[in-house]
Amino acid sequence: MQVAHQVLVLAHLIGFAALLGGVLSQGRAGQPEVTGTMLWGGCVELATGVALVVLTVVTGGPVDWGPATVKLVTTLFLVLLLVRNRRFLSIPRGLWALIGGLALVSAGLSVLWQ
Repeated sequence: MQVAHQVLVLAHLIGFAALLGGVLSQGRAGQPEVTGTMLWGGCVELATGVALVVLTVVTGGPVDWGPATVKLVTTLFLVLLLVRNRRFLSIPRGLWALIGGLALVSAGLSVLWQ
């Protein structure tokens, strides 16, 4: 189970990297957009985060439900923003900044709130 946990953490980090990389690559664009990489990264981050909690519950490990719930809500909101705005050719700068900020908050919650 330890290997499964480590693989899920690696996939979670890859999803974050794809999401943040997509956000940063749109920073210099005249009209930023939600790219497939950003959407894919957000979905991977959401799925692996849920899988990590499920794996912890199944193995009988302790789950701190407060941080897990806040992280789930934050990431779910982020993914919903990405899905909703994927169809547009461009998004406002404020929305682009919100997506980037939520990606960083999501990572911060994962690492710092334990």
